[in-house]
Amino acid sequence: MDSSTRPTIGWIGTGRMGLEMASRLLGAGYDVTVYNRTPSKIVPLLEKGATAASRPVDLADRDIVFTMVSAPKDLEAVTVGENGLLTSDTDSPRILIDSSTVSMNVSAKIRAHATERRTEFLASPVSGNPAVIAAGKLTIAASGPRATFDRAYPVLTAIGRNATYVGEGEVARLVKIAHNVFLGVVTQSLVEITALAERGGVSRHAFLEFLNDSVMGSTFTRYKSPAIVNLDFTPTFTMPLLAKDFDLGLSAAHELKVPMPIAAATAQLVASAIGAGHTEDDFAVLLLEVARGAGMKLVPENVPVKSGLEVGRHE
Repeated sequence: MDSSTRPTIGWIGTGRMGLEMASRLLGAGYDVTVYNRTPSKIVPLLEKGATAASRPVDLADRDIVFTMVSAPKDLEAVTVGENGLLTSDTDSPRILIDSSTVSMNVSAKIRAHATERRTEFLASPVSGNPAVIAAGKLTIAASGPRATFDRAYPVLTAIGRNATYVGEGEVARLVKIAHNVFLGVVTQSLVEITALAERGGVSRHAFLEFLNDSVMGSTFTRYKSPAIVNLDFTPTFTMPLLAKDFDLGLSAAHELKVPMPIAAATAQLVASAIGAGHTEDDFAVLLLEVARGAGMKLVPENVPVKSGLEVGRHE
């Protein structure tokens, strides 16, 4: 597909995730116009060839518009609020793709507004973080009309490694929430067994090297190993964000009558870690709470550990 046949792209929300995702589209040669509430955050994209928009509504003439914002109220503000994307008197994008993490109810509300404007809507949450995006390993779930997904697929796969169609309506939201609940449960289990091994005399580095080479190793355990070994809790995903996803997941479990005792227990541990002051740290900081409960004082091992996302291993 050459540049003359590619859809024009609008992008709303250039936080850590949105910035990297929009950068992927610019790198793939798409015509991208961007809006962010804090204009200074779009400067890196302008330097890569993007055009700036001063209001969300100014993107209404784009073929496909992505939204990637941090909260439901922000999504409503940039789509149906004052000067929102879907408020133009003359234009409306052909397709609106929302990659924010919001509830199914909020997603359905935005879909209804889009449908009134004859804009096709995809709920399209993602799995990854800025380093994962830069490495070309982001994965995407999408729900809505299948024909819309098929039209958007080349754009979605310019951003991520793969895009999976998971069904009609808002079910992609449930897929993302379930994914993030699993993320929290796996992390809690990972830090518990790592602390157990260390208490028994095994370095975190040696234990995780063994684990990552075993059938239990995964892209995720490898990716989190540097943080756990060297106690580097620079945030990729914070504890309050994880707590929000547990709330959404347990609410869905209650509504759908699915018992989730392990998830419920982990949610309490996450809440306890937030209460202990871990609000700005990466969620791998759960390790410190396990160590505190065991009366262990951890120190960084200062060992180089590969994450699997290094330059030269990009897909």
